Amino acid sequence: MPDPVRFAIDARGVATITLDRPARRNAINLQMRDLLWEYLCAAADIPDVRVILFRGEGPCFSAGADISEFGTAPSIIAARHARHDRDIWWQLLTHRCVTIARMHGYCYGAGLELPLFCDRRIAADDARLALPEVSLAYIPSAGGTQMLPRIAPPGVAAHMILTGEPVGAAAALRWGIVDRVVPQADLDAAVEDAIAAALADPVAARARRLRLLRTADTPEPPAPLP
Repeated sequence: MPDPVRFAIDARGVATITLDRPARRNAINLQMRDLLWEYLCAAADIPDVRVILFRGEGPCFSAGADISEFGTAPSIIAARHARHDRDIWWQLLTHRCVTIARMHGYCYGAGLELPLFCDRRIAADDARLALPEVSLAYIPSAGGTQMLPRIAPPGVAAHMILTGEPVGAAAALRWGIVDRVVPQADLDAAVEDAIAAALADPVAARARRLRLLRTADTPEPPAPLP
C-alpha cells in the first residue's frame, strides 16, 4: 500500500508534500502525522530545499484528523508524549523554509490548522474552511485556538471556534484567513506565482510568520533612537 503522504523535491528547491488519502478525504491519521514530521525534518536538513508546498490529492485538501483513531492511544500520557516528541506544528512555525498551502474543497480541523501555520495560503473558490471540533465536544487541538485569532479578526475567530460553522473562500479572503482566492482551474498557476515570489524573496515571504512567533503579550520593540 502506498504511503498516505508523498514527498518530492524539484530542481528549483521546492519540496511538495502531498496528503494522499483521497478515499478518506485526506483525513490525517497517526501514520500521516509521523510522515509529515519526517518530511519536514528532511526538508530542513536538505540545503537545496527553499520552499515547501502542501497540497491534498483528490477533491479536498483535508477534512481534518481521522476521528476513527481518537481514543486509541495507550493512555493520555502516551498521547501527550507523541505530540511533544513529534510536534509538527512547532516544526511548521519555526521552519527555515517558506511554506505555502494549496487549499481546495474541505479544509476542516487539522486541514485548516496546518495551512494556518504556513506563510502563504492560496485557495480555490470552492474551498470551505472550518474548525468543527466543537461538534465532537472538544476544541481545536492542533493550534487553531492560538493561530486563528492571530490571523483573523477576533470575533471571526471566536465564531469559527465556538460554533464550528464553515466559511467560504470569499469570506476567508475578506477576513485575512487566506491570501488569495482563484477559480479552481487557476489554482495551480496562482500557487506557482506564490512559489516564484518566495524563491525571489524568502525573507519577505517568511516575515509574517516570524512576527507570529511573538506571543500576544509581547510588546513591539522600541523604535531605534535617531
